[in-house]
Amino acid sequence: MAEHVKIFQGIRAYGDEVIHGCFSKVGVGRLKGLVSTTTTFIFFFFLLLIAALLNWMDIRGTSIGQSIFNSRTSKTYHERIEFPLNCSNSVNLPQTCPENYPSVFQPQESSARTCPDYFRWIHQDLKQWKSSGITEDMIERGKPSADFRLVIVNGKAYVEKYKKPYQTRDVFTIWGILQLLRLYPGKVPDLDLLFYSGDKTMIMKRDYKGLNATSPPPVFHYCGEKAALDIVFPDWTFWGWAEVNIKPWEETLRAIKKGRERIKWEKREPYAYWKGNPYVAKDRVELLKCNLSDKNDWNVRIYKQDWGKESQQGFKHSKLEDQCSHRYKIYIEGATWSVSEKYILACDSMTLLIKPKYCDFFSRSMVSMQHYWPIRRKNKCRDLKFAVEWGNNHPREAQAMGKAGSKFIEETLTMRNVYDYMFHLLNEYSKLLKFKPTIPSKAHRVCAESVACLQKGLWKDFMVQSMVKSPSHKLPCALPPPFEPQAIQASLDREDKITRQVETLETEYWKKTKP
Repeated sequence: MAEHVKIFQGIRAYGDEVIHGCFSKVGVGRLKGLVSTTTTFIFFFFLLLIAALLNWMDIRGTSIGQSIFNSRTSKTYHERIEFPLNCSNSVNLPQTCPENYPSVFQPQESSARTCPDYFRWIHQDLKQWKSSGITEDMIERGKPSADFRLVIVNGKAYVEKYKKPYQTRDVFTIWGILQLLRLYPGKVPDLDLLFYSGDKTMIMKRDYKGLNATSPPPVFHYCGEKAALDIVFPDWTFWGWAEVNIKPWEETLRAIKKGRERIKWEKREPYAYWKGNPYVAKDRVELLKCNLSDKNDWNVRIYKQDWGKESQQGFKHSKLEDQCSHRYKIYIEGATWSVSEKYILACDSMTLLIKPKYCDFFSRSMVSMQHYWPIRRKNKCRDLKFAVEWGNNHPREAQAMGKAGSKFIEETLTMRNVYDYMFHLLNEYSKLLKFKPTIPSKAHRVCAESVACLQKGLWKDFMVQSMVKSPSHKLPCALPPPFEPQAIQASLDREDKITRQVETLETEYWKKTKP
């Protein structure tokens, strides 16, 4: 345990050293000496400067003032031009797509910030097709694995649906892509893609090996895994999950940030908390064994979520902002990955992350013992109990880890970054196409109005809330280069080393606590 306390202290000491070093380079003693000898000079210099400035303003004040006014007016006017949802037709008639939305992207800046580190995985996810490119034949062969096909031609989107997915995942995914087109009008290139909106990964590496193997089709999906080639894309919940009353991401994050302030970390329940549907995965069913019972207290408190009952009661007991009541929160995968990860990390509680098999688009740049505490899948109960004991004995370090996880989510998982990730992924994907995208004969045009105006209740409310009403005045962030192969392996090795260190600490703990 002392070893990990030193790790945390070392990180803080390093930060202090950098800050203090910046100031020490200035030279405090030299500054004191300079102040007395230069004050008079500076005073007279500023008098002369002000006099010259006043004379210049007298000559050109009118033209400059007018220029400044025009500049501010133009910028304000640009920022205030909004194009809200225009449901002009009857709900029973097909909704037409307005043609008045800007078709050209006109940013007000010439340089862009660098994207977060997890954007590097875009290159890795598309690496399979870098040498061969993507052909029309690949698209055709991928249709059985997809729920829908989306084609963009001249900035307009067209969709061909193949089968009905679970709930309205496909609808909100398409909605999200339409908002990207509104954010960067005319910027997204022509493309042709397939999308699967279910849980399990579809394009398995093992199916495309051997002498007679064909090239794998590119299929976009919400998660990936080591054994699959699915292209990882942001999930539908960033624009809302109407079936369970989870609002769009920006609104949900604001609510969680407000909710976590109700109880300070040190006043929260000193246990690990999990709430969800346990019956979607074997691992979750096994997690139930860690709950408080007459025989054991593994420092875990589990609450089953019955979504059917919750829906009938108006979702009064499933608000995510009310679930920041414990010092520790457990993340465990469902059928595959779980959309709950971002909500759990946002709570400021130390996240106890049960080793995942799958990954979403942002979590691959998270670091164990910095953003979360790693938990083994086969030793859940013992690992969870030790993690809670460690955290309660080292509250400062545990709280710091919780805050680091929340900071990662708040700073790198903004909707701007979500859209920029989508933009760069689609842009890089389009570069691989070996054919010119054309509108499929069975596809239909989609736009914000054609999708949202036919919706009702929460479905429409969430679309209105998450709608991009005007083009961005900022450039997309700059895509960083691919990882070097050795960098990925070094990162994996580092994670393994940290995990082994935690396991060693836990082994020592259980040896000491045996009767």
